[in-house]
Amino acid sequence: MLIGVPAETTAGETRVAVTPETAKKLIAQGHSLRVASGAGLAASVTDEAYRATGAEIVDQAQALGCELVLKVRPPQETEYAALRPGTALVGMLNPFDSARLQRLAAAGLTAFALEAAPRTTRAQSMDVLSSQANIAGYKAVMIAANTYQRFFPMLMTAAGTVKAARVVILGVGVAGLQAIATAKRLGAVIEASDVRPSVKEQVESLGAKFIDVPYETAEEKEAAEGVGGYARPMPPSWLDRQKHEVAKRVALADVVITTALIPGRPAPVLVTEEMVQSMKPGSVIVDLAAAQGGNCPLTVPGQTVARHGVTLVGETNLPALVAADASALYARNVLDFLKLVLTKEGAFKVDLEDDIVAACLVAHNGEVRRK
Repeated sequence: MLIGVPAETTAGETRVAVTPETAKKLIAQGHSLRVASGAGLAASVTDEAYRATGAEIVDQAQALGCELVLKVRPPQETEYAALRPGTALVGMLNPFDSARLQRLAAAGLTAFALEAAPRTTRAQSMDVLSSQANIAGYKAVMIAANTYQRFFPMLMTAAGTVKAARVVILGVGVAGLQAIATAKRLGAVIEASDVRPSVKEQVESLGAKFIDVPYETAEEKEAAEGVGGYARPMPPSWLDRQKHEVAKRVALADVVITTALIPGRPAPVLVTEEMVQSMKPGSVIVDLAAAQGGNCPLTVPGQTVARHGVTLVGETNLPALVAADASALYARNVLDFLKLVLTKEGAFKVDLEDDIVAACLVAHNGEVRRK
């Protein structure tokens, strides 16, 4: 099959959907690979590295004109002219953006949004949300450490003792757990909060203290269990109690990292303006939910701003700041997904009996497949 790898044109996107490692495997399977010139440069991959695998270096239009196109982000409007009807498209296509899905369907594409893969054991190797959230959690701590004007670890020096930084992490999914692990390596004292009771043991195993908010009703406990690895909206009674507990920890924190997201919905507010006002001058908030409105109403997506003496970092694409490793992990996710839609003979197939394929298919035969 003729597979194309275009350069990403979304502003700030530095990742690439195929690396030399996965290119070599695709070519070994008998596929032909066309990579747009410069597609991997921002991820530290040269055209020569792709050529060494047997891939052909072409222009952007030729890469988009292949039978199967592998991308990181959805096509920009200017790219649709080069995408032929019937083309199979695989990428992170935002399955909750109905207007974008309509555009993909109108272009006659067979489109697969990898974010829609079910959170099952079988789908773990192609879970792009987890692979990229892992990187985001790591980078969030590194940005916080760089922004914070004091040390993270406790230091005992001839000039006196420097206290360890106090870090509060709100939302303990993949990104939150990686943030805990990274902050711990840097010597910080860490507290973490999440609505799911099941993560308490994970938090404590990484050396952080869990901010426990007891459940008073069966409704609260059921909501806290979440669905498919994600949190569900919690009852107001529990949220009020959690807000009170979190507010006390935030006031004492040097660094707060927020990671709470609910798929298809605006990010929940975890850090209010009043909480920010209670923080010490020089404190830092890194809001991983900035692209979905932010976990703090003072966050400005795509910018770093100072409010009430606190620095708020609103980076909207943290994995793109670690482009080489983010691309390597994403490319492996893509390669594993392709095993479900490419036969051993190299033909393309859409097996709707496969739960992963059916979940990821968002446009086919001119229709939007996702409700």
